[in-house]
Amino acid sequence: MSAPIAIIGTGIAGLSAAQALHAAGQHVELFDKSRGSGGRMSSKRSDAGSLDLGAQYFTARDRRFAEMVKQWRDRGWVAEWSPSLYNFAAGQLLPSPDEQIRWVGSPRMSAITRAMLGALPVSFACRITEVFHGERHWGLQDAEGLSHGPFSHVIVATPAPQATALLAAAPKLAGAAASVAMEPVWAVALGFDTPLDTRVEGCFVQDNPLDWVARNRSKPGREAGLDTWVLHASNAWSKQHLDLPKEVVIEHLHGAFAEMIGCAVPAPSFSLAHRWLYARPSQAHQWGALADADLGLYACGDWCLSGRVEGAWLSGQEAARRLLEHL
Repeated sequence: MSAPIAIIGTGIAGLSAAQALHAAGQHVELFDKSRGSGGRMSSKRSDAGSLDLGAQYFTARDRRFAEMVKQWRDRGWVAEWSPSLYNFAAGQLLPSPDEQIRWVGSPRMSAITRAMLGALPVSFACRITEVFHGERHWGLQDAEGLSHGPFSHVIVATPAPQATALLAAAPKLAGAAASVAMEPVWAVALGFDTPLDTRVEGCFVQDNPLDWVARNRSKPGREAGLDTWVLHASNAWSKQHLDLPKEVVIEHLHGAFAEMIGCAVPAPSFSLAHRWLYARPSQAHQWGALADADLGLYACGDWCLSGRVEGAWLSGQEAARRLLEHL
């Protein structure tokens, strides 16, 4: 029996590649530095219930991805989200004319990656620091100094800055990953005992520390308790305030939220902040996936395409396709 294929990262891209390879009869093993799957699709369990702190929703424009989302919907992993949507610009809060179909994981965003992972073998809380090539096979080393392997191929499915180091064995791929700038985002969740008196359920915000706000209870399958909101700061504000203490970030964004929402906003009874260092690539690329087929080293992620959930899924499919072509 040939050595399995290693996949580093269990976000949408890594799991998309894993599913495609598994369906083609290949043996895969996954690794993730976090305690659970999902990457930026993960949800945080908190005293105020489950909160989607990363990806807020996703759209399906590509035919292949739209087909997959239909299957996810039929299995109950996702549901359509039709929020009462607004735009805030130049101090004005106005209903948004946007009619795009938006999808969310149900009952939380992480439901999708958890279901995609299924029973595939995975090592969580395992930060891979090096990908090295022996005489015939690949090996991985983790932050504890332990080795994993042997593997016939390796797919790196992490944000570009983390992928750069792991692709050192293929300088061309490492160079491409190093050229990708990823933008940070501060995310804040606020919970209120009394529901805020507003019709807003989602809002795109311009010229403001905030970029986006969403009302958690408006998403299908979310438990109603506190009236929880997720606020995303703009990339520019996040970059400028990258090292602010969390409580100061909460204070700033709570203030910006109170100014834009157009109703009384009391002090929250619950709050938390999370910093996404690599929230999204600053521009789209057309690589699909990166591949050194002779070496058997591949990379995929939303940064290889559009920076969206759909881009991550398509990139994982492309990495798997290129790998299978060379078996």
